[in-house]
Amino acid sequence: MATKPNPAQPPDSANAGTPSFESALGELESIVAAMEAGQMPLQDALDAYRRGAELLRLCQETLTAAEQQIQILDANGLHDFDPETDGDQEG
Repeated sequence: MATKPNPAQPPDSANAGTPSFESALGELESIVAAMEAGQMPLQDALDAYRRGAELLRLCQETLTAAEQQIQILDANGLHDFDPETDGDQEG
């Protein structure tokens, strides 16, 4: 009997390290879709919820870090750059 892949359990290669933001978001979206389908046994749903919470935390941490980097860049004067006007300056 073939077993269906469990979206709450990533492949072994994904366990080797932290997934990229895009990979984590994609996995989170597939978990949400599987849970919304309502066809998951209770234990699988609990496992999926747990994995989704981990992925959500990872995505939030990644976005927070990116936001902090943008704030640092802005503090260094990059916020004054306007590609609409700065590229057309005559001088």
